[in-house]
Amino acid sequence: MLLAAAALSAALPLLLATTPANAAVNYVALGDSYASGLGAGNYSGGSCDRSSNAYPVLWANAHAPSSFSFVACSGATTTDVINSQLSAVSSSTTLISVTIGGNDVGFSSVMETCVLGSTSDCVNAVTQAENEARTQLPGNLDTLYSDIRARAPGAEVVVVGYPEFYDLSKSSTCIGLSTTDRTYLNQGADVLDSVIATEAAKYGFGFGDVRSAFGGHEICDSSSWLHSVDWFNLGDSYHPTASGQSGAYYPVFSSAAG
Repeated sequence: MLLAAAALSAALPLLLATTPANAAVNYVALGDSYASGLGAGNYSGGSCDRSSNAYPVLWANAHAPSSFSFVACSGATTTDVINSQLSAVSSSTTLISVTIGGNDVGFSSVMETCVLGSTSDCVNAVTQAENEARTQLPGNLDTLYSDIRARAPGAEVVVVGYPEFYDLSKSSTCIGLSTTDRTYLNQGADVLDSVIATEAAKYGFGFGDVRSAFGGHEICDSSSWLHSVDWFNLGDSYHPTASGQSGAYYPVFSSAAG
């Protein structure tokens, strides 16, 4: 018995060393343009704008999961995820990332209003979006999150949020929108993240908060990881660059995913 135990003890490290740690990882990446990587370049997936620089791809490249389904799509709402992306999730899925909610409250149109309209227009648009985030978005997220949990009961789910856009400490020397516009846009992002994090916690999902990760790299900083207003391609505006995906989204998701 002692000899058998000794032999087993000697063989165990070898068995562990030859068994891939990621053998059972089946990863599905859901979400909108912040998950698909709009703004980070090198796209596939047609209008979904799936970038090879997006955080789900960076994680998959670094961790080599057994399977990887990258179905996030630019412009997606929670309903779009349910109808067009959730079929990629199954009982064998072990890891899920999702960034979603901004389009449910029309935040892209809010940003365009702030860029093209007056400060009063911007404040009103952000306030309306915040009201929708507080009153309508929780129900939308509950429906999505419960569907995710039903399809993949054992999966680890990481909900990744949105950044604040401006370094307000440098707003006075930064051309473009007024400091009031910028303050309201940042506050709108904060409300959105707060609602998303609260709903994620109800389901035991992790929440990856990227706001501090963009510190020193927001719009108005000299090395911004976010696109400012791009008049030639408004869709890229306020989205992370490739550096924002690799320097903020990827490490935040990696840490939350464990």
